[in-house]
Amino acid sequence: MEKKTIDNVKLGLFVLAGLLFLVVILYMIGRNMSLFGDTYMLKARFENAQGLVVGNNVRYAGIQAGTVKEIRIMNDTTIEVTLTVEKRMMTIIRKNAVVSIGTEGLVGNKVVNILPRRRMAPFAEEGDILLARRSVDTDEMLQTLSQTNNDVAVIAANLKITVQKINTSKALWELLNDKSIPANFRTSVGNIRTATANAGKMVNNLNDIVIDVKNGKGSVGAILRDTSFAKNLNEAIIKIKSVGDSVDSLSNEINSVVAGIKQDVNAGKGPANAILKDSSIVQKLNKSLSNIEKGTDGFNQNMEALKHNFLFRGYFKKLERQKADELKKQAKEGKN
Repeated sequence: MEKKTIDNVKLGLFVLAGLLFLVVILYMIGRNMSLFGDTYMLKARFENAQGLVVGNNVRYAGIQAGTVKEIRIMNDTTIEVTLTVEKRMMTIIRKNAVVSIGTEGLVGNKVVNILPRRRMAPFAEEGDILLARRSVDTDEMLQTLSQTNNDVAVIAANLKITVQKINTSKALWELLNDKSIPANFRTSVGNIRTATANAGKMVNNLNDIVIDVKNGKGSVGAILRDTSFAKNLNEAIIKIKSVGDSVDSLSNEINSVVAGIKQDVNAGKGPANAILKDSSIVQKLNKSLSNIEKGTDGFNQNMEALKHNFLFRGYFKKLERQKADELKKQAKEGKN
């Protein structure tokens, strides 16, 4: 009887210990699932839940902050996720925080990440809807990676063809094996350096010229800086303009005279018309010129006759002797 009582006590202690262990396990699970302790609700809306399920963890800046309580389809483009967040996060999570769906590890369970923003904002309250950010889906990432692998394969194939062409190119290898190229290249570099130095000297000289011009040195500096030169230039321009005006007025007068002569010629009046169109006047002018020519010949003959006349012969011989003496005198002066 006493032994049976001891066995019953042991059985009771074992059952009690099992119940206590079960309670502790349930408490730990409930604490992890935010079933115990004060919590409040926040919401976020996504276009794609990406396999998120109720009970997945909610983290704020990488720290466990709650769990997913509900996932509800609002319409064909919006899915609302309700988050159960610990009460202690009410003084940490702000209204401008960003929510995204991530993965624990590379292929682990889905998790909701709440990321803080640098800008200040009021703290999030019960029922607030936080801004959601579309995260990269694993399937999309794998598709992109597959496309990238295909592109790399194409690039590798093209690179292989290029290398084969380079290996089979005799001209390229002859160019690479040409020992004169480095010397020519060094010569070219030296020429480039010389040209650069000359260009630097040219720029310095040009800078000196600009400085001299600014300081009023030289003809260009005088033109740009000397106010008296500018004044003289203005006066010269004014005089040139006045001369141009005078030329214009003279040209107008000449035009008027020519117009008058033209009018007289067309009207048959005036001396110009008589000279240009009257044939009798032309005949008279020709006759007058002929008479003048005849008179000149007669005068020459009379002068020649006077030279042989005994009354004037001595006078003309005296003139000839004076002329001969002057020629001799000029000849002597030329020799000396």
